Amino acid sequence: MKPENVPRYEQLRTRTDAPPGSSWHVFGQDDQLGTLNFLTPETARAAAALVKRGRVFNLDYPLNTFVPSLAGTRPPTEHHIFSNNPNHRDDWLDSFYLQSTSQVDGLRHIRHPRHGFYGGVADSEIDVGTPALGIQLLAEKGLVGRGILLDAVRYFDHLGEPLAPDAPRGITPSELDSMAEHFGVVVRPGDILLLRTGFAEHWLASTPERRAARSGSPGLHQSEEMLAWLWDHRISLAAADNGGLEAFPVDPGSGWVDPDEPPPPRGPSHNGMMHRPLIALLGLVIGELWKLDELAEDCAADGAYEFLLTAKPLNLVGGVGSPPNALAVK
Repeated sequence: MKPENVPRYEQLRTRTDAPPGSSWHVFGQDDQLGTLNFLTPETARAAAALVKRGRVFNLDYPLNTFVPSLAGTRPPTEHHIFSNNPNHRDDWLDSFYLQSTSQVDGLRHIRHPRHGFYGGVADSEIDVGTPALGIQLLAEKGLVGRGILLDAVRYFDHLGEPLAPDAPRGITPSELDSMAEHFGVVVRPGDILLLRTGFAEHWLASTPERRAARSGSPGLHQSEEMLAWLWDHRISLAAADNGGLEAFPVDPGSGWVDPDEPPPPRGPSHNGMMHRPLIALLGLVIGELWKLDELAEDCAADGAYEFLLTAKPLNLVGGVGSPPNALAVK
C-alpha cells in the first residue's frame, strides 16, 4: 500500500471493523508485519544512497551489559566453550534472554488487555515453536531503511535545559518536531526513528548505588498524540537507548492506567504503558537499549542525522524478541 493511501490516525480511531486506533488489516487481512510494511525496496534504495564515507556504527551493546537486569526477571547469560579435539572450539549459551540487552520487541511481545494480539491473532497461537507474529518474520524481511537520529541530549543541552537521564521526562510530539528541525531532518515515510536520551550511557557510568536510586528515564510521552505522530509520519520502527522507548514511570494522566489491574507477581508492570497500543494495535516494532553514543558523536561532527540502517533479528520461529544486530552506515 502506498503511504498516501494509508489512513491517518484519526481515521483509525473511528474504525468499527477493527479495534479503534488499530492498523489491523490495513496492510492485508493476514498481515503480521505491521509498520514494517512501510519499509519497501524504494526506501531501501534511497537509504543506501545516503552512504558517503562507508563509516559503520555498531548499535548493539554486548550481551550481559545490563546486569542485573533492568526488568529484574532475566539472569545473566552464561557462555560456555568446549572442544572435542585440541584443534577445535565450539560454544553454547545458557540463560540467553533475548530482550536482556539491546533488543527489538516483536509483535507477540505485548497483547492489548481488551483486544488481544496484533491482527486478532489468538492467544493459543502464541507459544513456543508456533510462527504467528514470531521474530522470524522480521528476520525474513530484513530491516533496511533510512535511520534518523533525534538526539534529545544535545537538543535539550542546546536549550539550556539538560535532560536528566535517570528521571522521568515525557518527550512530546511537538518536541520531536522541534528536534527534527534543529538537526535538519525531514521525517519521511518508512523512517527508522532513533531517540537518544542518554539513559544507557549514564547507567553504565553509574555505581550500583546510583543505579538503584534512579527514579525513571526520559522517553516518548504516553499520549494519543504520540501514537498519531508515529503513525502519521509512517515510522517503520522506533528505538531508543533507554529501557522502554517511552518515558518511565508512565504518565498517570494518560488515561491508559487501569486502577483495577493487579500488579504482576514479579517484574515491571505494563499498566499504562504505550507498549500496548503501539505494538498490539498499531503493529509498531520497537527497540530498546540501543547503543547510540558513537553514532551521535559522528552526527554532531558532520551535521548529518540520517544514514543507512540495517537490523537482522534472530531467525527464531516463534521468538518474542531478539538482539537487533543493528548497524548504521554513513
